[in-house]
Amino acid sequence: MGSNGVLAFYGSQSPMTALGEASALVDPLPNRVADLAHVIQGLGIYDVVVRDFYGFAPPENRLGEIHLRSIADRLARIIELDDRPLPIARDPARRVLQRCNSFALMLVAMLRAKGAPARSRCGFAAYFNAPNFEDHWVCEYWDPRTRRWRLADPQLDDVWRARLDIRFDTIDLPQGQFLTAAEAWRQCRSGQADPQAFGISFAGLRGLWFVAGSLVRDMAALNKMEMLPWDVWGAQPAPDDTFEVAFFDDLAALTGDPDNSFAESRRRYEEDHRLRAPSTVFNALNRRPETINRPTHSGR
Repeated sequence: MGSNGVLAFYGSQSPMTALGEASALVDPLPNRVADLAHVIQGLGIYDVVVRDFYGFAPPENRLGEIHLRSIADRLARIIELDDRPLPIARDPARRVLQRCNSFALMLVAMLRAKGAPARSRCGFAAYFNAPNFEDHWVCEYWDPRTRRWRLADPQLDDVWRARLDIRFDTIDLPQGQFLTAAEAWRQCRSGQADPQAFGISFAGLRGLWFVAGSLVRDMAALNKMEMLPWDVWGAQPAPDDTFEVAFFDDLAALTGDPDNSFAESRRRYEEDHRLRAPSTVFNALNRRPETINRPTHSGR
């Protein structure tokens, strides 16, 4: 498929970003990435730091909001908490609880609603806990002016920027600030980076096995099945597993050059049950299997 076909694919919604009736909420929003990121920051709040960063202690019955998979369901919850138009920033207590994947996926959904190609990317960020690279998701969007993909992190509002002393452009992340799973894998395999630097520090999860799991999640996202970061299926290894390194070398080659390997990536994803997100996955945080509800179409 040529570049126009690739852009058309990422310019349309996926099962997880399809807006349905919520499209009426998104249609009036601006087109600029920076403006959309600002809107998103007023709607959602990162649950792990909500008490320390924002002074809000969420009640127990709201903690499950991080498990909302689809953007349509997340927007519905946002309106349940506060039914004002989306551009109006909510107080912390009225923002939906979420994590990095949902900030990124919301921007992906909004950009696709505007006809702009965008995709979620699973990888590792350098700016949370240097010198470690922390598990993270960002939005990769197509810039038609320069005809290249750029990375945006819509999670990083003014509070995060001040806490982390971030001075770079979070809507066009500089090279090296975020590594896709493929880039992380290649650095670990070449000896350029220590695999123990990649993972989730506060959970004590790190190593090459973790990067391998991120490759599978990134592959699914590139095929427009944007899963939760703690969904486990197929080829994702457990911490003590022995796994086939060559399999993940091939996967890193595909996801590391997603445009040029687009047709092969699509074929491999659809044909290989180890990669394809199944109808039931294991939610590692909830510690239970969960069924993935798939809409019959991926419309607006």
